[in-house]
Amino acid sequence: MSERLQVTVGALLEKVAKRQPTHEALVYPDRGLRYSYDQFLSKCQQAAKGLMKLGIERGEHVAIWATNVPEWVITQFATGTMGAVLVTVNTNYRTSELEYLLKQSDATTLLLIDGYRDASYVEMLYEILPELKTSEPGACYSKKLPHLRRVIHLGEERYPGMYTWEDVLNLGTEVTNDELAERSASLDPDDVINMQYTSGTTGFPKGVMLTHNNIVNNARNIAECMKLTNEDRLCIPVPFFHCFGCVLGTLACVSVGATMVPVQEFNPTRVLQAVEAEKCTGLHGVPTMFIAELNDEDFMNYNLSHLRTGIMAGSNCPIEVMKAAIEKMGMSDITIAYGQTETSPVITQTRVDDPIELRVQTVGRPLPNVEVKIVEPGTEKEVAPGVQGELCTRGYHVMKGYYKNQQATREVIKEDGWLHTGDLAVMDEAGYCRITGRLKDMIIRGGENIYPREIEEFLYQHPDILDAQVVGVPDEKYGEAVSAWIKLKPGVSVTSEEIRDFCQGKVAHYKIPRYIEFVDDYPMTASGKVQKFKLRQMAEQIFQKG
Repeated sequence: MSERLQVTVGALLEKVAKRQPTHEALVYPDRGLRYSYDQFLSKCQQAAKGLMKLGIERGEHVAIWATNVPEWVITQFATGTMGAVLVTVNTNYRTSELEYLLKQSDATTLLLIDGYRDASYVEMLYEILPELKTSEPGACYSKKLPHLRRVIHLGEERYPGMYTWEDVLNLGTEVTNDELAERSASLDPDDVINMQYTSGTTGFPKGVMLTHNNIVNNARNIAECMKLTNEDRLCIPVPFFHCFGCVLGTLACVSVGATMVPVQEFNPTRVLQAVEAEKCTGLHGVPTMFIAELNDEDFMNYNLSHLRTGIMAGSNCPIEVMKAAIEKMGMSDITIAYGQTETSPVITQTRVDDPIELRVQTVGRPLPNVEVKIVEPGTEKEVAPGVQGELCTRGYHVMKGYYKNQQATREVIKEDGWLHTGDLAVMDEAGYCRITGRLKDMIIRGGENIYPREIEEFLYQHPDILDAQVVGVPDEKYGEAVSAWIKLKPGVSVTSEEIRDFCQGKVAHYKIPRYIEFVDDYPMTASGKVQKFKLRQMAEQIFQKG
């Protein structure tokens, strides 16, 4: 069993950079950007000093809203060095979600890019925060977001009220190395350093507080399971704002001194090009990403001969896709990982030397120093091997709690430290787990967790909607799609298209219902509760015929 590390994110990077200063740390082939570990450390420290010069203290919340740009990785390790808590923002968020996150997290600083796909982040922020346009950089005062002071634009263009990334790096020259070293030395590995937002059955996203110890040890264990070493070059097309990108990806690489090869925005062709050009030995992805890569029209023309390892995770991994990754992409050591944000995130993972059956039919066994038990739902009573129950876990990887939400924390973490995942699973005698369902009604679409209550709450705001129930429908491409069952107020008439238009720009595109059915009544229990499982059955019958 591997020993637990007692080290901060910043100290981890420093250690690796001292050991192998000239080894490649970060490569963006399409930008021609290459940093050795020494250069990467220097960039991260410069940014850390810049953040300090801006007045950001240890424990302050710094939000980042960006795709996989180089500044994201630098900010991850810069905050990990100077002690600010990095709050990750989903790139698909729209105005109401962003406003909620900034308010609930008490973020004092926001870093953002211009935008993503067809959405302008800058315009959305100005919409929420019109005061920013007339503020001096670093001096924004808003009643709506009383904590937010600073906005940093990750680009060359200068916008009213915002610093540029270059400003931050320049300000770093005004802080000494000794001042940074003093700040770094004051940090405790048990400090919260990362906060990611995840919803619960209540539907409102909760800030999951993760410590240096949580994510550094999880990353190192993940790397061990996939036999990642400093000789490896890992292509990371999964988003950094998820634990998949910033723990299984960047942090796992740094934990062993491997080379990070991020892809800024997922595109199967770009991924294949990066793997070929950089002779990547590892590749991460959710199943839909691997499906897109395998089905790329030029797939057979790429040289993927260096590929060996990687992780497929984020939603159920179809057996055929796993087999194709092994046989057609040469990923003989590919592993499957399972977990959730609350567990930093990985609980179980397959090992590279597991027989193929276990590697395609289970989510592996617990990581080192991680306990797992299966209990009768609603109790603490363990079930026998092979019997379905709720998966619970305990260990170094369990979050510190939900930010400003002790009640929700107590609901999932019991006094003896066991975290209840809400997932149904079966464990065999050797500790290998199969995830068989969910206690919650969560929908997983292409690796994105969607919480029906959150969409229902939003749909209730439509003036003509009386009631809305949202359930998942099986979908060949994404695993699940969103369906909404809507009761309209008497005497009104609304089309499905009008409902979707209402959602546009207000909620992330993947949460907008693909299927909409207008109904007069819902199937109910005797006590008056909506029977969602019946709605799911009806959804499968109606929508899957089409």
